[in-house]
Amino acid sequence: MATDKRQFTLRLQEENFKKIKYISDKNKRSISMQIEYLVEQCIKNFEKENGNIEVKED
Repeated sequence: MATDKRQFTLRLQEENFKKIKYISDKNKRSISMQIEYLVEQCIKNFEKENGNIEVKED
C-alpha cells in the first residue's frame, strides 16, 4: 500500500519531547501520529481564522 506521507527529521527540546511522549501514551498513539494530529489541529485552527490554504503540486 502506497503512502503519501513525507519523512523528515524533527528536532525537539528534551522537555517538549517528553511531554509529547506523555500525551501520545495517554492517547494511545505513536509519537509520530500524535505530532501529526497536533499539526492537523493547528492547520484547522489557522484555516478557520484565515481561510483555506491552497496547496499547489510540486
